[in-house]
Amino acid sequence: MGNILREAVENKRKKLIEKLIAFNVYKREDKHLFELSLTELQNEYKAYKSMQHPHCNFGSIKFGNKK
Repeated sequence: MGNILREAVENKRKKLIEKLIAFNVYKREDKHLFELSLTELQNEYKAYKSMQHPHCNFGSIKFGNKK
């Protein structure tokens, strides 16, 4: 059971590293991506993904009730 979990975590790390490399991210501060934990990689990916999203900051669609 331990090996299955370890492999799943490692596969998730590899996929996140590949996605970050697609954003041209190779390091975080002074650490290479492969040195980061799964949680650190997930946080880094979320940060870059939110910066790339078309509705992340300005110009997002906002609906309101007009009376």
